[in-house]
Amino acid sequence: MSETTTVDIPGYRVGTWTIDPTHSEVGFSLRHLMISKVRGKFERFEATFVTPENPLETTVTAKAEVASINTNEPNRDGHLRTGDFFDAETYPTIDFVSTGVRIEKGDFLVDGDLTIRGVTKPVTFDFEFGGFGGDPYGNYKGGATAKTVVKREDFGLTYNAALETGGVLLGDDVTITLELQAALQQD
Repeated sequence: MSETTTVDIPGYRVGTWTIDPTHSEVGFSLRHLMISKVRGKFERFEATFVTPENPLETTVTAKAEVASINTNEPNRDGHLRTGDFFDAETYPTIDFVSTGVRIEKGDFLVDGDLTIRGVTKPVTFDFEFGGFGGDPYGNYKGGATAKTVVKREDFGLTYNAALETGGVLLGDDVTITLELQAALQQD
């Protein structure tokens, strides 16, 4: 016997939502020199959320353009686009397709397949609703923050360098943080 779970989210509406890139950010961070974190983001990205009656049946598809990477250091960004890292020419996008939404200990989790550099791995994003509301232009919007940690080497991002002081140049754990605002599409 299976049990169907539904959840009530204040302001939730059924429909198709598209990301508002001017009010959203696809960011990441990782250890650098073993002493601090470097942060970056992708400037060009898109995402679509399809929300049915049951929020736990929501689907998400998203992609970020690798060539749009920005870590505020042009030489580093250029290096990240090469075959040492993302190989933007061969693999122009990072893609995510959800495989399920669930609640665990009161927290929303979005499971899915993340593809980086042609390698697809399952990931789980912790998903925190910011809420829903209308903007001054008559659009209905929803906001959320999503976060996950991945091992970059799992995706073929293996470039690194040993340091004279011991350790390595780059950490393996990459924290991906998404600040999202999406608009409900009008029929």
